[in-house]
Amino acid sequence: MSKSQFDPATHPHRRFNPLTNEHVLVSPHRNKRPWLGQVEPPQPSNLPQYDPNCYLCPGNTRAGGRKTDIYNDTLIFENDFAAVLPPPGPAAPSAPHPLLQTEPVQGGCDVLIFHPRHDLTLARLSLPDIRKVIDEWCKIYLQRGREEGIAYVQIFENKGAMMGCSNPHPHGQVWSLSIVPTLPATEIKNLKNYALTTTLESSAPRGPYGRACMLCEYVHFEVGVESESGRVVTKNEHWVALVPWWAVWPFEILLLPYKRHISSITSLTDEGKDSFAQILSTVTKRYDNLFACSFAYSMGIHQRPLPRPEGSEGEDEDDVAHLHLHFAPPLLRSASVRKFLVGFELMAEPQRDLTPEQAAQRLRSCSDVHYLDVD
Repeated sequence: MSKSQFDPATHPHRRFNPLTNEHVLVSPHRNKRPWLGQVEPPQPSNLPQYDPNCYLCPGNTRAGGRKTDIYNDTLIFENDFAAVLPPPGPAAPSAPHPLLQTEPVQGGCDVLIFHPRHDLTLARLSLPDIRKVIDEWCKIYLQRGREEGIAYVQIFENKGAMMGCSNPHPHGQVWSLSIVPTLPATEIKNLKNYALTTTLESSAPRGPYGRACMLCEYVHFEVGVESESGRVVTKNEHWVALVPWWAVWPFEILLLPYKRHISSITSLTDEGKDSFAQILSTVTKRYDNLFACSFAYSMGIHQRPLPRPEGSEGEDEDDVAHLHLHFAPPLLRSASVRKFLVGFELMAEPQRDLTPEQAAQRLRSCSDVHYLDVD
């Protein structure tokens, strides 16, 4: 029997993620698999502008008894149920066995409310309002990142009940820790290794000390081959959103600046922040338009673990980080059918049916006008 020519849109294959040193199994032939499994309830689309029972609406009392301030745009406060506690903390007990190690973790957790209106999301905010959120991200990153004992600041948003969001009011979180967590630590390790070992001749922007930057190189390639069959979803003057070659989630997006190496949000110019606001608006609108619903996701910013020390000039080793955002959305076939990471994916490696190229094409075909704003 003759062998057919390999077609990545038809034949199963693995793709490698150089940020994490992990593979994903792609099985495009399974796209027509029938679904008789769990169906998610519809996401609410008729929320009130103000909910007297919402802990995050202006002036309301939160679960812990504290009252949320009256605010007109954004608001930051310490999480009433923080995952970590402020330093100093007690030392770890002696390990009962070398395999049973304990490492104390201290820090702080903050809640950032994006807007006083209960019924809005990033997809429905104006560009000036999104820019205010970005400015608050910069502010809290600088503030927490310069506190004694803090080694890492993670900014993220969970949107939608199926992603574990406990309140639909538009908000995100900031966790500041005395350690660098596993995923960003792995990414930074691999970015450093690439910078130190790669001598690729390329016209892509360079990282610190003139060394190669993995993400500069990757996004330079993706933008250069941008086409109707490619992985780029949208781009503007400074930022590009794409479904990465190694995507795990069906409509996963990697969002990053592509014209120069930028290590953190505090290194963005005003123009770069405005472009950031614009592409956040575009991406979240297209997500909602894909299935005409409030599209669930987890989003996080990866960058330098901490901002540069005040008064420092020039580059340092942490500048090897390239600012980027991960969007991990669970929806797969419709507003009610989601992807589950189970079975083979828990015991072996992640797997997807829809190819990243197919996902990008579907997102490219979505309008930049939110479906709720169409007459």
